[in-house]
Formats: sequence, C-alpha cells, structure tokens
Amino acid sequence: MQPRVITADALAPAKQVAAHMIVGRISGFPITDREQKLVGIVTELDLIRVLRLGRGLGDVLADEIMTRDVITVDVDDDVEHVIDVLEQERIIRVLVLSDGELVGIISRGDILKAALGPGLGISA
Repeated sequence: MQPRVITADALAPAKQVAAHMIVGRISGFPITDREQKLVGIVTELDLIRVLRLGRGLGDVLADEIMTRDVITVDVDDDVEHVIDVLEQERIIRVLVLSDGELVGIISRGDILKAALGPGLGISA
C-alpha cells in the first residue's frame, strides 16, 4: 500500500490534477471536498475523455469529470479481498479507507512488488 496519498480539491482545474499525475507517475488521483472527505477519483482516462471532446484541461474542474462512486477497501481487508476487488471491478488501483478516512492506495503493481519481495526477483 502507498500510505502517503496526495489528493486534489474537487474545485481544482483538471490541468492541475493532470500535472500532479504526470509528475507523481500515478494514473488515478483521489479528489476531496473542503473537509478533506473523499468525494471521487480522476483517472488518466477521465482526462483523455475531456481532450477527446475537444475541451482544454484548464477549462474543466475535477468535480466535473471525476468518478463519484469510488471503489474502496478497508485497511483491515486481506490481500485476497483486495485482489478480488481489483479483478472483479477491472480497476488498476483501489483506495484504502480506515473509519471512512482515506489512508492509502493499493495498485496492482504494489501487490506484485510485495509478492516479489525486497530483491524484486530480478537478476542480471
């Protein structure tokens, strides 16, 4: 799990969200309201859809393009459950909540890294 989660405000321009995604090398960005409650997620695909419609990313707010029905898991869920959610929902990452608060993100890559262990199983 990636415990340090950067979020964007729902009123942030999509261009700002996209820039954070590129710099942070992430494909999905959690969106929060003014009270820091999770309200959605913006993915690369959401941003690409804006471009396909001929709109500029600076002209659209995160709130306008985010997925509101966010799929989440609980911090106490076991890895098998997380894998089931990723597979069944056909998603790349899932947000992790503890008592309704966002505490992390688990991606497919995180699960693979954990399975390979510290040496990552790579040999020269």
